[in-house]
Amino acid sequence: MDVAERRTAAAVPACLFAFLLPGAGHLYLRRTGKGLLLLGAVGALFVFGVAMDARLHMYIGLDDPLSLLRSVAQMAIGIPYFVARGLGFGFDEQLVKSVAHEYGNTFTEVGGLLNVLIALDAYDIAVGRKP
Repeated sequence: MDVAERRTAAAVPACLFAFLLPGAGHLYLRRTGKGLLLLGAVGALFVFGVAMDARLHMYIGLDDPLSLLRSVAQMAIGIPYFVARGLGFGFDEQLVKSVAHEYGNTFTEVGGLLNVLIALDAYDIAVGRKP
């Protein structure tokens, strides 16, 4: 197996780990500093969003495309989204608990979208496009 094949083979698990947990793809690729920094920064963004009473609403349907995109953005954070929902955070979609819930929604959505960029960065590193 040559270098190009090894890099391509490393790209799939790196992307999978990156989508499951922010920074995990970089940790898999032995970029420990960057991986821990991404895990801490994006993880904190998500935790602060949940602490601000973000609604972790899983919307599935095409009648409101913006709600669908918002849901997909929140779910893109990976395992933390499903753990938070499993623990009951952000589950009461009909009740606004605090005035900061929209900030919380924005924090969780941005965290998920940043995780997509993190996964793409892990892919670029794995295939050798980035040093």
